[in-house]
Amino acid sequence: MKENKYDDKIFFEKYSQMSRSKLGLAGAGEWDALKKLMPDLIDKQVLDLGCGFGWHCIYAIENGASSVVGVDISQKMLEVAREKTHYHQVKYILSAMEDIDFPDESFDIILSSLAFHYVADYELLIKKIYRMLKPGGNLIFTVEHPVFTAYGKQDWYYNEEGEILHFPVDNYYYEGKRTAIFLGEKVTKYHRTLTTYLNTLLANGFVINQVVEPQPPESMLEIPGMKDELRRPMMLIVSANKREKR
Repeated sequence: MKENKYDDKIFFEKYSQMSRSKLGLAGAGEWDALKKLMPDLIDKQVLDLGCGFGWHCIYAIENGASSVVGVDISQKMLEVAREKTHYHQVKYILSAMEDIDFPDESFDIILSSLAFHYVADYELLIKKIYRMLKPGGNLIFTVEHPVFTAYGKQDWYYNEEGEILHFPVDNYYYEGKRTAIFLGEKVTKYHRTLTTYLNTLLANGFVINQVVEPQPPESMLEIPGMKDELRRPMMLIVSANKREKR
């Protein structure tokens, strides 16, 4: 059974209070970097895996996409997404991203924001994405950085005064399930190395265009705790293309 923490009432309420939940893309620290890597959306068919509140789906339509499909495992997330979305070209589907099954070469662009680290079988998902993309199509995704997911606890080490000492990195090469504390709740995530993220793409027909470890924009550095995000990478962005047929 795939975990669906986002339909838990308490967890969902906490998540809904986050800056990225209330402000959308403007409240996401990685958005400045991600936006620069977004491919041309004009007349494109787009799939968003783990679409959440639908912010990226709305962005795609507002920037020229012809159609967008947003997929998420959470009914609560999709209820909010449908309320926010006022474009008939956007369709939302309740499903785990691993379970979707669209025809071959259905999409020009497949994107995903902070969702692949919830998937146990990353390679199987990448194979499915490859099949659903048109030749030359774009895959762009963000995940929690392997440095951030390795130890599992995902919190700093503090001194007796509660001041940050350092961020723990341990068991980096031991890939697999981690129990993280996110918003004060236990959440299951899956750690994999940077090598696995990238080489799985290369081994399954993708060309990697860009790899970015985004830093908080200067405009957010006055937010409490944000300067500490310059001490270790929290996120990873990857842009790739499906190889053209010969």
